[in-house]
Amino acid sequence: MPSNRPFKRHRFPAVTILCAVRMYLRYPLSYQDVTDLLAERGLDVDRSTVF
Repeated sequence: MPSNRPFKRHRFPAVTILCAVRMYLRYPLSYQDVTDLLAERGLDVDRSTVF
């Protein structure tokens, strides 16, 4: 049975998760690079969280 909320039990909103995944997959970035880009947008995310 498909769920309407695939990120239901995650700490961050779905928009934030999708933004991080999109950046990581679209550009040749490291986890630290993605963390830095999210920090520029005002989101405090640890590198291991992006992993």
